[in-house]
Amino acid sequence: MIFEHFAVNVADAPSVVEWYTINMGLKARVADKNPPFMTFLEDSTGRVVVEFYQRADAPVTDFSGENSLSFHVAFVSENAEEDKKRLVENGATFELEVNLEDGSHIVMLRDPWGMPLQLCQRAKPF
Repeated sequence: MIFEHFAVNVADAPSVVEWYTINMGLKARVADKNPPFMTFLEDSTGRVVVEFYQRADAPVTDFSGENSLSFHVAFVSENAEEDKKRLVENGATFELEVNLEDGSHIVMLRDPWGMPLQLCQRAKPF
């Protein structure tokens, strides 16, 4: 099996998609302009990684109440400090930061809707 994508039902899919494309460098591979606004976003390698959609017949998770260590979406960052500043200026909130012994720099944020985001500036990339 090959992982295809992770899907999240959100309250305002067009706004979430816009924020992730502008701020996280994701690009829409498939984007439905009508409800439920199913949008598959790909990263800079061209791989689809997440789908955001807006379905009224399914619950929307309130991620702001979830511990970021139980769930988060992680992105590779070449400069976690600069990305942290830029994302906070664009609506994310800062949660915690860790500098690991191996030289890696990990930053935990939340997007404007509360979903936990992790920036991974690893000393030895995966």
